[in-house]
Amino acid sequence: MHSLVIYRRLIGYLRPYWWAGLLVVLGYLINAGTEVTAARLMQYIIDAINHQDQHSKNLFPFLIILMFLLRGVGTFLGSYFIAVIARNVVFELRKEVFHRLLYLPAQFYLTHSSGHLSAKMIYDVEQVTAAATEALKTLLREGLIVTGLLGYLFWSNWRLSLSLLLVAPLVAVIVRKASKRLRNLSEKIQDSMGDVSHIVNESITGYTVVKNYGGQNFEHERFTEASRRNLSHSLKMVVTSSINTPLIQLIMAMAMGMIIWMALRPQIFGGTSAGEFVAYIGAAGLLSKPVRTLTEVNEKIQRGVAAANSVFELIDTPLEVDEGQLTPQLSGAVSFENVSFAYPDGTVALRDFNLTIQAGETVAFVGRSGAGKTTLMSLLMRFSEPTQGQIRMDGQPLPEIQLACLRNQIASVSQQVILFDTSVRENIAYGQLRDASDAAIEQASREAYADGFIRQLPQGYDTIVGPSGLSLSGGQRQRLAIARALLKDAPLLILDEATSALDNESEHYIQQALENAMKNRTTLVIAHRLSTIENADRIVVMDQGRLVEQGTHQELLAANGLYTQLHQRQFQDS
Repeated sequence: MHSLVIYRRLIGYLRPYWWAGLLVVLGYLINAGTEVTAARLMQYIIDAINHQDQHSKNLFPFLIILMFLLRGVGTFLGSYFIAVIARNVVFELRKEVFHRLLYLPAQFYLTHSSGHLSAKMIYDVEQVTAAATEALKTLLREGLIVTGLLGYLFWSNWRLSLSLLLVAPLVAVIVRKASKRLRNLSEKIQDSMGDVSHIVNESITGYTVVKNYGGQNFEHERFTEASRRNLSHSLKMVVTSSINTPLIQLIMAMAMGMIIWMALRPQIFGGTSAGEFVAYIGAAGLLSKPVRTLTEVNEKIQRGVAAANSVFELIDTPLEVDEGQLTPQLSGAVSFENVSFAYPDGTVALRDFNLTIQAGETVAFVGRSGAGKTTLMSLLMRFSEPTQGQIRMDGQPLPEIQLACLRNQIASVSQQVILFDTSVRENIAYGQLRDASDAAIEQASREAYADGFIRQLPQGYDTIVGPSGLSLSGGQRQRLAIARALLKDAPLLILDEATSALDNESEHYIQQALENAMKNRTTLVIAHRLSTIENADRIVVMDQGRLVEQGTHQELLAANGLYTQLHQRQFQDS
């Protein structure tokens, strides 16, 4: 995206705060006015001394105090209200980015690490704000000062002041080249920050593996290498900026030197007072600081533009496709018609899969790892879309049903339990279930054999479970997830290894609870322990993405096929 387009879009976030912008401009106009006033005051006091004007000399200290008072008011107005704009822009951008993250397709999360995404949310947004507000603050404040001083110089002697404009093309070329390099380095710094954040997230999430397998040195080396890249790019940026500013200052100094050399010639300022001469030279000298500051702001602008490009790429990422118009009350009948699915890297997970499931039926899916069982459930919940074929629920193609309507009528418990750093109650009554009554939450917990251990926690149902629920055992976490699914009371229940982390006693009680929960709803069960699905209405055996066998437990054993091999292998292992 072109820099000008990005910056124009970025400025769009400032429009709601136009009133604060007016106060900022007013503040910096006052501030710029005091800079010009400083030059005029030099003329005032020198002429007063030359003419022995005691009244003017007596008034001079009060004029100095008034000038600094006005400068203070102007600086406060500009600095405070630019901060109001800046923090609101951060707030709005982060809200927009996070909202986008909540509605992006599942495939997006498979190709983007959480570290890089969190870096966009935290680091990039701050850099964007620096471009939208801090850089704008400098451009306004220093730009108005430069404009005011130049205006005074041209008013005093426009022919002589034209010399300053001769160096403008050379300055523009230097700024353009520096801008290109600064933006390129800014993008590399952002990428390296994402790498640093990603490595930190992985090391924290997988701390048990790091400690158990002695991976501290490996992770330290990875982190050091990513941090070194970040350091290298940052130093290159400093070098570019450090060369750019003095070079422009040197060019400006040469122009200033020429002006002073010419100004000292009698024919140039002939007939002017000493005060006017000193005021002109003083105003020209005052140009140095704001011009230097303006050249330094280029680094912030390029950082911000690069960061804005990164943030806007995320904001512009297409959301989940949801063109469905139907909002039916589903009964749970499912049919897979010639369904195939391949991942972006070409790995085929399902091949011409056909299966019809009646409403209220309990169907178990078994097979070796990688057979496509979990992919099938992902397609059913539309976390992914089939590459070929079609899935129907109650005879309706899934794309014709609104996503929210579809997912509201599916409850799932996966092998990897997801809990949030809130209370037990809020984890069970999560999202659309948050208005559930205490009685309903406790009933679901009893059915999931969770009520007993919950009441033994320090604050019972109000106990905070900690990050990812790690203060609970694996079995306890899984029972909370089952309670959440039971509370949802959806017509379709998906259990993906839902009892894998339970001890034998807990599993016995939960199996009884799940048998009750399976009544009057369609239940799809993925299980590696075949003993847990022997009572299923039908067992579907999958291999390499295909349906190879289906039938009851006894029918499949009698068929002496793949199911029999899996069953015998597990029996021997046990």
